[in-house]
Amino acid sequence: MSDSDAIVRISVARMAVITVSLPLGAFFLCIYLSLRYNFDVSTATHCGVPNYLPSISSAIGEFVPQRYIWRAAIAVHSAPRFLIASMYYSFMQRILPNVAFYQKAVKVNSFLNVVENVALLSLSFVSSKENYDIHKVSFIMFMVCSELYMVLTCLLLKDNTRRFNSPLERLAFIKKKQLMTANLACFLVALYFFYRHNTYCEPGMYSVFALLEYLVVLTNMAFHMTAYYDFHNHELIVDNEGTFNKPPASCPRRGHLERGDPQVNIVQSNLFKCLF
Repeated sequence: MSDSDAIVRISVARMAVITVSLPLGAFFLCIYLSLRYNFDVSTATHCGVPNYLPSISSAIGEFVPQRYIWRAAIAVHSAPRFLIASMYYSFMQRILPNVAFYQKAVKVNSFLNVVENVALLSLSFVSSKENYDIHKVSFIMFMVCSELYMVLTCLLLKDNTRRFNSPLERLAFIKKKQLMTANLACFLVALYFFYRHNTYCEPGMYSVFALLEYLVVLTNMAFHMTAYYDFHNHELIVDNEGTFNKPPASCPRRGHLERGDPQVNIVQSNLFKCLF
């Protein structure tokens, strides 16, 4: 296919940067605005002890314009997240042995990735004040799926590193392990400080919990940012061949999504019809 046939041509590495940058920028902006303009309300706790940082739920869901900034960023970033999840499904199929156990594990892993994104959309668009039960369930689903996804990804790749195609894929795996470990550590310590706050109502305990909560979110974003290395030389290309209203007569096997030219991966419109 020539360059003139391409309607849209996007570097997947650049798309990964933009996808993570949207919630990252909104995250810091929401915290800043909450501290700057809603400090007393956003840092208030049930037992009235001094607190200096807002929780994430408070910063992104209880005030305007923070609520709209966060929801807009999450809405825009979700479509590329689903696309990258599909690409990771093919990536894992290529890396892992073609045996029943691994193929089922890949499906479970991809399911966790998708549900994590759906739960993030749900908890972002339904704040705790609007519907506490839905927000609570969505938050639990997000945390459970995100932790399981990171752990399972690292476990599946651990014994198959010899099948990596490039040093960047190896670098991505190293960073995944580091970020998964940091994320789990921050999450467990955050639970401890949350327990301390609710049990003893000590000054500053909720602020430490909030800080660790920030680190859990940031390490989660960084984990997904490793797509920058896994798909560094890949391009997403939508061409003008065919239409999107029906799949082509013959679809490439999904495992071929990551193959092709060693320098550039071309995902044409007919592949989208096969994947979605």
